[in-house]
Amino acid sequence: MTFNDIFKSKFLDNLNSTSVPDTILALVLACVLGFLIFFVYKKTFRGVMYQSSFGVTLIALTLISTLVILAVSSNIVLSLGMVGALSVVRFRAAIKDPLDLAFLFWAIAVGIVLAAGMIPLAVIASAIISAVLLLFASRRSPRSDPYILVVACADREAESAVDGALAAAVKKRQVKSKTVTPDMIELNYEIRLLSDDTAFLNHLADMPGVKNAVLVSYNGDYTG
Repeated sequence: MTFNDIFKSKFLDNLNSTSVPDTILALVLACVLGFLIFFVYKKTFRGVMYQSSFGVTLIALTLISTLVILAVSSNIVLSLGMVGALSVVRFRAAIKDPLDLAFLFWAIAVGIVLAAGMIPLAVIASAIISAVLLLFASRRSPRSDPYILVVACADREAESAVDGALAAAVKKRQVKSKTVTPDMIELNYEIRLLSDDTAFLNHLADMPGVKNAVLVSYNGDYTG
């Protein structure tokens, strides 16, 4: 009995089904474009807390999707089995920013296109997507970002004074919630700043009847 007789599924034939130089080229390009996706994500990130692990995930996802497509493209039987195996995979991580989902799909799409041998399409499309995202990120002003302002007032007179001061200090304001207790009125505002200067917060804190004032960077839908 020879070694070939042991593997009746033609395992040794599958070793030569994918060219080694093509595999190396696809994985190297996947790594390079994965770093490009990571760079664009880091430059365009506008969330509250940056997680470097998500950027590393984008690079890994590009390489993994390239590896999977290289495997299934060389064997139709393996491709059917891979579909069944991947159908049981469930992702439990919550996507807080819809733009993060676009980066995930971008990484997967690049891996698929590279493994399919469409290198010019992967490179040109990635360059165009990068330019568009960086352009929108550079034109976005920090003043357009929303903030949550939490103000604790002692009475209704202080509440009215705070609202009047905010009308002149910020570009836009909207009450998101109001909590009333026997000794305090707490207001949650969503505001847009006129400039990067937050000195108005000091003025609010010094107003009579204001117990404290807190300004927090805010991204995402308000959940109240």
